[in-house]
Amino acid sequence: MTKIMARLSRYYIKNQPQHIIQRGINQQNIFFDDVDYQYYIDCLHAAAYNNELKIHAYVLLPNQVNLLASPVEENSISRTLQSLGRNYVQHFNDNYDSQGTLWEGRYRATVIDPSEYLLRCCRYIENSPVLEGLVKNPKAYPWSSYSHNALGKIDEGITEHRVYKQLGKTEKERSQAYKDLFKTPLTEEQLSTISDATHKGWALGNAKFIKKIEQLTNRRASPLPKGRPKKVKEQ
Repeated sequence: MTKIMARLSRYYIKNQPQHIIQRGINQQNIFFDDVDYQYYIDCLHAAAYNNELKIHAYVLLPNQVNLLASPVEENSISRTLQSLGRNYVQHFNDNYDSQGTLWEGRYRATVIDPSEYLLRCCRYIENSPVLEGLVKNPKAYPWSSYSHNALGKIDEGITEHRVYKQLGKTEKERSQAYKDLFKTPLTEEQLSTISDATHKGWALGNAKFIKKIEQLTNRRASPLPKGRPKKVKEQ
């Protein structure tokens, strides 16, 4: 008989950033033209505002959405995504003569230690169009928060995190310092660490941070240790 793994409960810590991924079902495209992208962004900003979810970074790829956001209330993330589901799916179905679900099951998310991972996750998110081969530079991709965080073009839907604000005393200094971070690409190991943790629901941070998260949320925040090593036979 196949054993079914129980789903881990969602994280909730007030104002603690989370990296969130939501994909189209079977990785199918959920955006096809500029109207789709802009409609989703408008819905995202409205839903996040209404449900007290602070958006720090985002990107809309053809078949998925990536967010970095901090919930003010326990249901800030789920209610924001539910609102998006209702409004954007209706738009999609009306325009593409489609029916049924648009999303691939539950969204994936993980809580992060902002001191170590906030700017790294921002770069992971905003540079993904480059890694996907959609553009050669993140500034050429219009459907992300890069223009706000790196180019100083105000996006009213973005709430700048304190870690971002520490990059400089003025908006110009912060934008330039942030843009300079992209000169050094994330390593394959860094990319994999963020991706794996988000998809599997493990906290992103050092051992002290993970222990703190486990105490606050009363749930595991890292994988269980693997089985005992095999005994070596004496010669």
